[in-house]
Amino acid sequence: MTILETNRLTLHHLSLDDAPFMVELLNDPAWLQYIGDRNVKTLDQARFYLENGPLKSYRDLGFGPYLVRLKENNMPIGTCGLLKRDVLPAPDIGYAFMPDHRGKGYALEAAQGTLLYGRETLGMHTVYAYTTPNNEKSGKLLEKLGFTFERIFHWPETAEALKLYKSTTSA
Repeated sequence: MTILETNRLTLHHLSLDDAPFMVELLNDPAWLQYIGDRNVKTLDQARFYLENGPLKSYRDLGFGPYLVRLKENNMPIGTCGLLKRDVLPAPDIGYAFMPDHRGKGYALEAAQGTLLYGRETLGMHTVYAYTTPNNEKSGKLLEKLGFTFERIFHWPETAEALKLYKSTTSA
Protein backbone atom coordinates (compact mmCIF):
# COMPACT_ATOMS: atom_id res chain seq x y z
CA MET A 1 0.00 0.00 0.00
CA THR A 2 1.41 3.37 -1.01
CA ILE A 3 1.48 5.85 1.88
CA LEU A 4 2.93 8.90 0.16
CA GLU A 5 4.82 10.15 -2.86
CA THR A 6 7.52 12.79 -3.16
CA ASN A 7 9.19 14.11 -6.30
CA ARG A 8 11.48 11.09 -6.66
CA LEU A 9 10.20 8.55 -4.15
CA THR A 10 7.24 6.48 -3.06
CA LEU A 11 6.82 5.18 0.48
CA HIS A 12 4.90 1.96 1.03
CA HIS A 13 3.89 -0.38 3.81
CA LEU A 14 6.50 -3.09 4.17
CA SER A 15 5.32 -6.65 3.52
CA LEU A 16 6.70 -10.13 4.04
CA ASP A 17 7.80 -10.00 0.38
CA ASP A 18 10.37 -7.38 1.42
CA ALA A 19 12.31 -9.90 3.54
CA PRO A 20 15.27 -10.17 1.10
CA PHE A 21 15.71 -6.39 1.05
CA MET A 22 15.45 -6.22 4.84
CA VAL A 23 18.19 -8.85 5.28
CA GLU A 24 20.43 -6.65 3.16
CA LEU A 25 19.50 -3.36 4.87
CA LEU A 26 19.66 -4.68 8.44
CA ASN A 27 23.15 -6.06 7.82
CA ASP A 28 24.54 -2.94 6.16
CA PRO A 29 27.60 -1.78 8.16
CA ALA A 30 26.06 1.68 8.74
CA TRP A 31 22.85 0.11 10.12
CA LEU A 32 24.89 -2.07 12.43
CA GLN A 33 27.03 0.89 13.57
CA TYR A 34 24.34 3.51 14.07
CA ILE A 35 21.15 1.56 14.69
CA GLY A 36 22.28 -1.79 16.02
CA ASP A 37 22.30 -5.48 15.20
CA ARG A 38 18.77 -6.85 14.96
CA ASN A 39 20.11 -10.39 14.49
CA VAL A 40 18.35 -10.77 11.15
CA LYS A 41 20.56 -12.96 8.97
CA THR A 42 18.08 -15.18 7.14
CA LEU A 43 14.83 -14.73 5.21
CA ASP A 44 12.90 -16.46 7.99
CA GLN A 45 14.38 -14.08 10.56
CA ALA A 46 13.52 -11.13 8.31
CA ARG A 47 9.93 -12.29 7.95
CA PHE A 48 9.70 -12.66 11.75
CA TYR A 49 11.19 -9.16 12.15
CA LEU A 50 8.69 -7.71 9.67
CA GLU A 51 5.69 -9.50 11.18
CA ASN A 52 6.53 -8.52 14.76
CA GLY A 53 7.81 -5.02 13.98
CA PRO A 54 6.50 -2.99 11.04
CA LEU A 55 3.42 -5.11 10.26
CA LYS A 56 2.40 -5.20 13.94
CA SER A 57 2.89 -1.44 14.16
CA TYR A 58 0.62 -0.85 11.16
CA ARG A 59 -2.08 -3.01 12.75
CA ASP A 60 -1.76 -1.60 16.27
CA LEU A 61 -0.92 2.06 15.62
CA GLY A 62 -1.75 2.80 11.98
CA PHE A 63 1.84 3.78 11.18
CA GLY A 64 5.38 2.43 11.23
CA PRO A 65 8.50 2.27 9.10
CA TYR A 66 7.87 2.40 5.36
CA LEU A 67 9.75 1.00 2.40
CA VAL A 68 11.24 3.77 0.26
CA ARG A 69 11.35 3.12 -3.49
CA LEU A 70 12.68 5.18 -6.38
CA LYS A 71 9.83 6.28 -8.65
CA GLU A 72 11.93 5.88 -11.79
CA ASN A 73 12.45 2.12 -11.45
CA ASN A 74 10.58 1.01 -8.29
CA MET A 75 13.89 -0.04 -6.70
CA PRO A 76 13.83 -0.28 -2.89
CA ILE A 77 16.51 1.99 -1.45
CA GLY A 78 15.76 2.23 2.26
CA THR A 79 13.19 2.76 4.95
CA CYS A 80 11.72 5.85 6.57
CA GLY A 81 8.85 6.06 8.96
CA LEU A 82 7.33 6.84 12.31
CA LEU A 83 7.67 4.59 15.32
CA LYS A 84 6.19 4.65 18.81
CA ARG A 85 8.54 3.53 21.53
CA ASP A 86 7.64 3.25 25.19
CA VAL A 87 10.67 5.32 26.21
CA LEU A 88 9.49 8.45 24.36
CA PRO A 89 6.30 10.46 25.01
CA ALA A 90 5.52 10.85 21.28
CA PRO A 91 6.42 9.01 18.05
CA ASP A 92 9.89 9.28 16.57
CA ILE A 93 11.10 9.31 13.00
CA GLY A 94 13.66 6.83 11.77
CA TYR A 95 15.35 6.25 8.43
CA ALA A 96 18.06 4.13 6.84
CA PHE A 97 19.26 3.92 3.25
CA MET A 98 21.46 1.56 1.31
CA PRO A 99 25.02 2.81 0.65
CA ASP A 100 24.50 3.59 -3.05
CA HIS A 101 21.59 5.86 -2.19
CA ARG A 102 23.13 7.99 0.56
CA GLY A 103 24.22 11.54 -0.04
CA LYS A 104 21.66 12.13 -2.79
CA GLY A 105 18.98 13.87 -0.76
CA TYR A 106 16.70 10.83 -0.55
CA ALA A 107 16.69 10.71 3.26
CA LEU A 108 15.76 14.39 3.46
CA GLU A 109 13.04 13.99 0.84
CA ALA A 110 11.58 10.86 2.45
CA ALA A 111 11.73 12.33 5.96
CA GLN A 112 10.08 15.60 4.87
CA GLY A 113 7.24 13.62 3.31
CA THR A 114 6.95 11.38 6.34
CA LEU A 115 6.79 14.32 8.76
CA LEU A 116 4.15 16.02 6.63
CA TYR A 117 2.14 12.78 6.53
CA GLY A 118 2.49 12.38 10.30
CA ARG A 119 1.33 15.91 10.96
CA GLU A 120 -1.42 16.30 8.34
CA THR A 121 -2.80 12.77 8.15
CA LEU A 122 -2.03 11.32 11.58
CA GLY A 123 -2.29 14.53 13.63
CA MET A 124 1.17 14.30 15.20
CA HIS A 125 2.30 17.67 16.50
CA THR A 126 5.39 16.46 18.34
CA VAL A 127 7.87 14.05 16.78
CA TYR A 128 11.15 12.92 18.31
CA ALA A 129 14.30 11.52 16.76
CA TYR A 130 17.50 10.20 18.22
CA THR A 131 20.96 9.36 17.01
CA THR A 132 24.13 7.94 18.39
CA PRO A 133 26.46 10.76 19.48
CA ASN A 134 28.89 10.04 16.61
CA ASN A 135 26.23 10.06 13.86
CA GLU A 136 26.83 13.64 12.75
CA LYS A 137 25.20 13.19 9.32
CA SER A 138 21.87 12.18 10.85
CA GLY A 139 22.09 15.04 13.34
CA LYS A 140 22.60 17.55 10.53
CA LEU A 141 19.70 16.04 8.58
CA LEU A 142 17.44 16.32 11.62
CA GLU A 143 18.36 19.97 12.00
CA LYS A 144 17.52 20.58 8.30
CA LEU A 145 14.14 19.00 9.03
CA GLY A 146 13.52 21.48 11.85
CA PHE A 147 14.42 19.29 14.81
CA THR A 148 16.26 20.80 17.74
CA PHE A 149 18.67 18.97 20.01
CA GLU A 150 17.06 18.42 23.41
CA ARG A 151 19.50 16.42 25.50
CA ILE A 152 21.55 13.28 25.87
CA PHE A 153 19.44 10.43 27.17
CA HIS A 154 20.22 6.81 28.01
CA TRP A 155 18.31 3.96 26.39
CA PRO A 156 16.72 2.08 29.32
CA GLU A 157 17.63 -1.49 28.32
CA THR A 158 21.24 -0.83 27.34
CA ALA A 159 22.14 2.49 29.03
CA GLU A 160 23.54 3.60 25.66
CA ALA A 161 23.91 7.39 25.48
CA LEU A 162 21.88 8.88 22.61
CA LYS A 163 21.20 12.39 21.33
CA LEU A 164 17.49 13.24 21.54
CA TYR A 165 15.92 15.70 19.09
CA LYS A 166 12.41 17.13 19.04
CA SER A 167 10.20 18.84 16.47
CA THR A 168 6.93 20.48 17.45
CA THR A 169 4.30 22.26 15.38
CA SER A 170 1.27 24.13 16.62
CA ALA A 171 -2.09 22.43 16.44
